[in-house]
Amino acid sequence: MKIYFLSALIVLLQLSISNVAIGQVQTPQLSPVCEVNQTVGLTEINISYSRPSKRNRVVFGEVVPYNEMWRLGANKNSMITISEEIYFKQDTLPKGTYALFAKPSEDKWELVFYSEYSNWGTPENWEESKVALTLNADVSPLESSVETMCISIENIGTAAASLCITWDQVRVAFPFQLMTQKQVVESIEKVMSGPSASDYYNSAKYYLGEGLDPEQALKWINSAVEIRGKSAYWMTRLQAQIHAELNNYDLAIASANLSMEEAEKAGNTNYVKMNKQSIEAWSKKK
Repeated sequence: MKIYFLSALIVLLQLSISNVAIGQVQTPQLSPVCEVNQTVGLTEINISYSRPSKRNRVVFGEVVPYNEMWRLGANKNSMITISEEIYFKQDTLPKGTYALFAKPSEDKWELVFYSEYSNWGTPENWEESKVALTLNADVSPLESSVETMCISIENIGTAAASLCITWDQVRVAFPFQLMTQKQVVESIEKVMSGPSASDYYNSAKYYLGEGLDPEQALKWINSAVEIRGKSAYWMTRLQAQIHAELNNYDLAIASANLSMEEAEKAGNTNYVKMNKQSIEAWSKKK
């Protein structure tokens, strides 16, 4: 009887837990999360923030007090991530992730990029050392009211854009520039100068590993060794393996000896051991 009662109690508890899980109520967020992903030139910009709405309230001066630091949004801190440094006139914002804070007044805004972005709301202990950049901009009054706060990237060109904040009848814009031309020139010079030793090495290694054209793999690894020189023992090791794949054992042993010699100088005993074992095995196939 006791066993039956205990079993029944367990079943009831399980049903109660299931009903609680099934009965959880989901409600919409008043300030839903928004993700903005924008490419400007060759720079990737991501903004993550929660968007509060006006809802018949006086926003600036009441919901958001004047001359006080505000987390620029709702819930978790608004964050911006940039893949390359950007320039606000003479000020540079290094690439990275930042929390966004603002100090609005009636006619001007102060925008702060803060390097600590994991907390919710304005930090209890504000640290000036974590302020990456502070910007100022004049308020542009709007004739009509914007119901839901918006952070956007606008006026997009190949080397410039504006970070804009709009809510209620207020709009502020922070124009910035990019070093797009420099990035493009560097990219062109890299491509036009031809593949690097690593490009040749990685291509040859892939071909060997996948059992693809060994003659092509040999051309690539020869180019890699020519660029880097004999001190790149990991490259001469791959060169030896490709020679062996083509049954050119004399050349394979010569490259392995070179790899082993340079590996010994570098103190890499693992490569020394691998080359010794390969030389022994290939010597028997000559």
